[in-house]
Amino acid sequence: MTLIHRVRPLSDLATRLHLVGRRGGPVAAPAAWIAFRNSEMALILLAGVLGMGAGLGVVALRVSVTAIHSILYGIPWGGHLSDGFSLDWWQVVFVPCGGGLVVGGVAWVIKRRRPRETVDAIEANALFGGRMSLTDSLNLAVLTVLSGGCGASVGLEAAYTQVGAGLCSNIGHRLALRRDDMRTLVGCGAAAAIAAAFDAPLAGAFYAFELIIGNYSIANLAPVLLAALSGTFVARELMGEDLAFATSRAVHLTTADYLLFIPVGLGAAGLGMIVMQGVTATEQWMRRQAIPPWVRPPIGGLVVGIVALVYPRVLGSGHGGIVANLHFTFALPYLCGLIAAKIAASAISIGVGFRGGLFSSSLFLGTLFGGAVVMALNIVAPSFDPDPLVYTLVGMGAVGAAIVGAPITMILLVLESTRDFAATVGVTVGVIASTVAVRRWFGYSFATWRFHLRGLKITGAEDIGWIDSLTIGRVMRRDGKTVPVEMSVAALRKAFPLGAVPQLFATEDGHLVGTIDPSDLWAPDLGGIPEEVNAADLMQPVSITLLATENLQSSLRKFSEAKLEILPVVDDPEGLQLIGYLTEAEALKSYSRELERHRSDTIGEARLFSTAITPDS
Repeated sequence: MTLIHRVRPLSDLATRLHLVGRRGGPVAAPAAWIAFRNSEMALILLAGVLGMGAGLGVVALRVSVTAIHSILYGIPWGGHLSDGFSLDWWQVVFVPCGGGLVVGGVAWVIKRRRPRETVDAIEANALFGGRMSLTDSLNLAVLTVLSGGCGASVGLEAAYTQVGAGLCSNIGHRLALRRDDMRTLVGCGAAAAIAAAFDAPLAGAFYAFELIIGNYSIANLAPVLLAALSGTFVARELMGEDLAFATSRAVHLTTADYLLFIPVGLGAAGLGMIVMQGVTATEQWMRRQAIPPWVRPPIGGLVVGIVALVYPRVLGSGHGGIVANLHFTFALPYLCGLIAAKIAASAISIGVGFRGGLFSSSLFLGTLFGGAVVMALNIVAPSFDPDPLVYTLVGMGAVGAAIVGAPITMILLVLESTRDFAATVGVTVGVIASTVAVRRWFGYSFATWRFHLRGLKITGAEDIGWIDSLTIGRVMRRDGKTVPVEMSVAALRKAFPLGAVPQLFATEDGHLVGTIDPSDLWAPDLGGIPEEVNAADLMQPVSITLLATENLQSSLRKFSEAKLEILPVVDDPEGLQLIGYLTEAEALKSYSRELERHRSDTIGEARLFSTAITPDS
C-alpha cells in the first residue's frame, strides 16, 4: 500500500495544499500551511467559525423536532410536549409506538450499511485523538430527531453535541490538524452545541472542559469559549434570546436551607443512580427476551404511551415541564407519581433503542424532585416555609450533575439561566453533595457508565488513546540472544564472555522455555560445577512474557509482577517464538518521555518547540 492510500482520508484539500505528491510520496508542505497549522490564532478563529456551524445545527435539529410535534400532536409552534397540552388518547398511545417502528426500521437500515458502533465525542477524544465520523453523527442525529419527534422520553442534547463535535472533527481531519488540536476542536463543537441549546455560553464551554476534553488549560480556553459564544449568538439571531429557566423573582435563603441542600443533593444522587441502572436493566431484559432490535422501539413506545395516559408530561425531553415546575406548585402525590413515571419512561425509551440522551430529562427529574422535597417539608415542618423556587433549582442542578457528570456545567447553567447569584450558591451546595455521592457509591456518569457496560476502560475524556499507540514493539530490542537448552556451560562461557549480553534466552525446538542471567555463568559458586552442566540447569522458567502489540503501561505492571528487569517479547502466548526483549529501564524512560510530551501538548507548552516557519527563518 502506498502512502497516498494511507493519507487519502485527509481529503482532496490535503492534495491541493501539496501535502501529498501525485505519485504518493510526501513533498514539502508550503510555509504558509505550516504556519497555519502551528498558529494558535488560526485554531481560535477556526473554532469560532465552526462554533457558528454547530449553532446552525442546533437550530436545524430543534426546528425539525418542533415541526414533527406540530404535525403529529398538533402542538403550537414553540410549545413542548411536556407543557401538559390536552392530547387525544390515541395520539398519546399510538404515535410513540408508530414512531418507534420508524426509528427501528431506520436504525436497522443504518446498521446494515454501517455496522460499527457510533463513536461519540467523549470516546473520540479518549481513544481516537478526536477522530469521529460525520456520517455516523448525522445518522445518529436523524434517529434522535425521529425519537424525540414521536414523543420518546429522551433529550436532544446528544444529537446537538454529536453533530457539533462531528462537524469540527471532520474539518479538523481534513485540515490534517494535530491530535491535541483535533481534541480541542471536538470540544469546541460540543461547547457550541450546548451553549446554543440553552443560551448559556459559559455552561457550554465548561461542558466541553469537564466531559469532552477532560481538562481545562490556557491552550484550550480561547477556542472553546469563542466557539461557545459563536454558537450562542447564532442561536439568538435565529431564534431570539431566551433564558432557558428564567425566574421572575429573587430567592430567599437561610443557613438552614444551605444545610438542607446537602441531603437534597444526596437524594438527587440516589435518583440519578436509579435512572442509570434502570436504562441498563431495560436493555438487559430486552436482550434476554431475544427481541429483534428493530422491534424494541415500537414496544417501548407503546409502553411509554400507556404511561403518558396518566402522566402526559413524560413525553418528550421535559424542557417545557422544567419551566412549569419552576413557576407552579404541584401536589406531593402528583410529583412522586410523575417522578416514577419519568424515570420509567426515560429508562424504557433509551433501553429499547430510541436515540437521545438524559440531559434534559435529568433536569426535569431534578425540578420534580426539588418540588417534592418542598412539599414534604411543608408537611413535616409547616413553620419552616422553604422557598419552592430555590429547592427546585437545587434539585435540577443536583440530579443533572449526578447523571450528566458535569458539576460546574450545572452550576453555570443555573447562573446563566436565572442570573440569580444567591440561587446559584444554593445549587452549588447540592451539586457538590450529589457529585461526591455518585463518585463514592457509583463511580460513573451516564456516558462513562455506558462505556463500562461495553467493556471500554474509559472514565472520562482524558486522552488515553496515545497509550495504546505507544506499543512495546516500538521500543523493544530485537537483538536477543537465544541458546538451546542442551548447550553446556563451557560453550556458553566461550560464546558469551562476561558483560557481552544483558540476558540469554533458552529455547527448545525453537520455543522460548527460560531465561539465563549471563552473570550466573561466571558466578564463584559455579567454579566446582562440571562444565558439562547445560543451559537447562541454569535457566529460570518463563512465567511472564510480553507481546509487541501491548502498550508500555501494561509492560510496567508485568515488570512489577515478575520482579525482573528484563522480559522477553514473543510473537504470541502459545507459540512463544522470541522476537525481542524489553528492559524495565527502557520501558520507564520511554513511557515517561511520552507522558511528558503529552502533558506539554495538553497545557500548551509544545509551541515553545514549534516547527512553524517564521518570516525571519
